[in-house]
Amino acid sequence: MAERTGPELTGEVALVTGAGRGFGRAIAERLASEGAAVALMSRSRGELDTVVDAIASAGGRAVAVTGDVTKADAVSAAVEAAEAALGPLTLFVNNAGVPGPFGPLWTVDPEDWWRSQEVHIRAPMLFLNRILPGMVERDRGRIIVVSAVASRMVAANLSAYCTGKIAQNRLVEEAAAELADTAVKIFAIDPGFVFTQLARDTMESPDAQKWLGGMVDRLREKEGEEPADLARCAQRCVDLASGRYDALSGRYMELPDDIDAWRAEALEEATS
Repeated sequence: MAERTGPELTGEVALVTGAGRGFGRAIAERLASEGAAVALMSRSRGELDTVVDAIASAGGRAVAVTGDVTKADAVSAAVEAAEAALGPLTLFVNNAGVPGPFGPLWTVDPEDWWRSQEVHIRAPMLFLNRILPGMVERDRGRIIVVSAVASRMVAANLSAYCTGKIAQNRLVEEAAAELADTAVKIFAIDPGFVFTQLARDTMESPDAQKWLGGMVDRLREKEGEEPADLARCAQRCVDLASGRYDALSGRYMELPDDIDAWRAEALEEATS
């Protein structure tokens, strides 16, 4: 990889989904602060325009693209718009997510449950299918899937979310195996915890209050806390986007994980 000058991600072109607020916004703004040109995607144009303005005010470059991440035509149109405005994508952050539905499998609406899987599984698959051909052809690119600690938990009455996040991690592992002979890398991360709108939606859901009372109580306790994990998560994305941790492609990682130690171990194994 050529040596960089200036900000860490100068010359990179990123697309971030769910970028209008919360973790998605923090990631997009941090990538832009490090020199990446960033396309922001969600269904709400108003939120995206606010983030675009904030990035521009800080001296960065960003565009807004709207669409439903579960629809193939919308995904293709978003990628085309992003690349027309900024150039070929070199980074993709799959951040869009939904918290519910909540409750036992025999009480939730199967259609609601399946719509959750469309956001968590179909959406990243659509983006990978659309973006990877160009990245593989150029032999350059990095992808970060924002998973969750729920991916390694069995949490009663939270099956839609846990199943979707487990599947995301396996999708990353499969993609990494298929990309092994290329310079394209992919990672899954837990972003940490911040009281975002998604957390508020969960806390205010009658079904969550009924079936996940303990979790709702913990969310109430977290409301108003300093959102330190926003910055930590955004920095983790910058680190992975930089190329320094390419040896960890396919891995799922959480904020407390010592990825420098993991990298050293992976490099040692590769040369032994």
